[in-house]
Amino acid sequence: MKKTKALDAIHRHFEEWDPLLFSVLSAMPLELLKKEGETDRYFSKLCREIISQQLGSKAASAIVARFYALFPDGHATPQQVLKHPEGELRAIGMSWAKARYVRDLADKVAAGAIHLPALPAMDDEQAIAELTKIKGIGRWTAEMFLMFTLGREDIFSFGDLGLHKGLAMIYGKRKTAKPYAVARITGAWAPYRSYGSLAVWHIADDAKKKPS
Repeated sequence: MKKTKALDAIHRHFEEWDPLLFSVLSAMPLELLKKEGETDRYFSKLCREIISQQLGSKAASAIVARFYALFPDGHATPQQVLKHPEGELRAIGMSWAKARYVRDLADKVAAGAIHLPALPAMDDEQAIAELTKIKGIGRWTAEMFLMFTLGREDIFSFGDLGLHKGLAMIYGKRKTAKPYAVARITGAWAPYRSYGSLAVWHIADDAKKKPS
């Protein structure tokens, strides 16, 4: 792992404020979160987030690939999506609900009701409020978009089951059973809660790979 001043600052923060999680971060590969620089890609990435909800990675990847293949350059735009009725989207593996959600997103962006290029200038809660205006995008989906598309470094998703499982593995079930206890633990990670989340997911994912 190539160390940078930014990564050093993240490690130093956890070393001071949460030595237990620092030990996890120190033993895993860690890279800085990347911001998607092309705002016209936001729409396509939100479609992917909607399609992937509540699906395993393999099934989600297959449907997303078929979705992108509907478009000449593999890049979805609101105008192109609206050319495909719900039935065509259902035919590539989407549920009827997700087909409606993707078209609702396309309709709102095309009509200017949602202005995706404005998201980087918003703070986290403003961006989440804007994204959750769209049918099918709840707080969790918005938080994942902030973290992995906007590169926001201080996101912790209280609704993420994997995070709760990982926290229990690291700190113990008794210490993570109540929301206020989780808030106390993760509050110490600020302003790097996204990196703390990556460490917790790392532990949860490792546990899945181990034979029971």
